[in-house]
Amino acid sequence: MTLDDRKFMSIGQVQDQYLNPKTPKVGKESQPLPTGENSFASVLNKFKESADIINSEEPVKFSKHAMNRLSLRNIELTNEQMDRLNQGKMEASEKGIKDSLILVDQLAFIVNVPNNTVVTAMDQTENKSNVFTNIDGAVIA
Repeated sequence: MTLDDRKFMSIGQVQDQYLNPKTPKVGKESQPLPTGENSFASVLNKFKESADIINSEEPVKFSKHAMNRLSLRNIELTNEQMDRLNQGKMEASEKGIKDSLILVDQLAFIVNVPNNTVVTAMDQTENKSNVFTNIDGAVIA
């Protein structure tokens, strides 16, 4: 028997054999990996979708920078304005917007939708140029 005739196991196969004896082995004699509804990708996508739904329903958080801007500009939000801001964030999420300008009355908010966070806030009358950068969508709430 030559060296080429021998069947050697990889380090991963040896580790699996001794550390995970009940784990199905991938190879010629093993069962095929699950596909379709029970595949890893399918389960991961379902988990991700449920996390997105939960995140989109949570009220927005304010970054430290946004809190400083609100304080410096003497901006106080009413409950109704907060509800509209959160509704605008949910609408942005449904449309796949990542960084959104959300307008509520005379207030402008830049919201990072995936992180559920208001990045900055301003009164529209303060922004003389009316130019907003680094956004990929806008919502009038």
